[in-house]
Amino acid sequence: MPKGLIIYNKKESDITDYSVLRLLESARSKNIDLSILTPEQFELVVTQSDRNSILVDDQPTLLPDFILPRIGSATSFYALSVIRQLEHLGVYSCNSANAIKNVKDKLLMHQILAYSKLATPKTMLAKFPVDVSVIKREIGIPLIIKNVTGTQGRGVYLCESEEKFSDVMELIYTNNANANIIIQEFIETSYGRDLRVFVTGGKVVGCMQRIAKSGFKANFSKGAEVQPYKLTSEAEWIATEASRLLNLDVAGVDLLFGEDGKFLICEANSSPQFHGLENVVGKKIADDILDYILVKIGMK
Repeated sequence: MPKGLIIYNKKESDITDYSVLRLLESARSKNIDLSILTPEQFELVVTQSDRNSILVDDQPTLLPDFILPRIGSATSFYALSVIRQLEHLGVYSCNSANAIKNVKDKLLMHQILAYSKLATPKTMLAKFPVDVSVIKREIGIPLIIKNVTGTQGRGVYLCESEEKFSDVMELIYTNNANANIIIQEFIETSYGRDLRVFVTGGKVVGCMQRIAKSGFKANFSKGAEVQPYKLTSEAEWIATEASRLLNLDVAGVDLLFGEDGKFLICEANSSPQFHGLENVVGKKIADDILDYILVKIGMK
């Protein structure tokens, strides 16, 4: 029986996350021994000698066949270290520590994508004190302000005027002068809607359009409506190419509707939720993920 671990920030008894619960449900149907551990339950002991076990809750535990990190942009340095250590010991991680790090830092993610000629909104790293004239010249107003690390629409603000932008940046600077903030071009043609494309093993396994009930944030977790969307060959290529460049085995790639039917990559997620997507395409995403993992570890 294949043995796997979901690396998550809550213990199994406390979990209400739909996607994690679906993975556990799917694992039972596939006769996979899948359990959940938090990074803090691991003890990291680095040694030259090969080992076939790790310390979990201070007890030697046999290595799993695979791990499935489900922390996303909230992945801490310690959690990344745990994932790297398990990879070093020969355990397959879906996704790798380096891939998670690539997308945890939104500026790095956009650098990787833009330097590979994939269309993304123009993006700058904020430098305090902010020179508004430079921002207006390079990005324009309206614009988007984002935390470098954020997820599910948290820490994302639309500034529609120079005055509002200055007020928000002053507030951020007053509370944390060392805050890592990115400033991004506002794509007006995608106001209140986007595409979530789910990629597993380099193939698109589901796509949906998200439409905000109000405002510009189209996250399902924020109450957005989800609809089926027939993916164009261009959008499919962009999503799979982004996943490849970021080395993501499983990815949720968010696409914005640009002008003239073109798409831009808003961001990619290493631990994408799929509640809304399974509402659209049926209960298959968790199965697709686990089937892919079984192929990768040679047990299917």
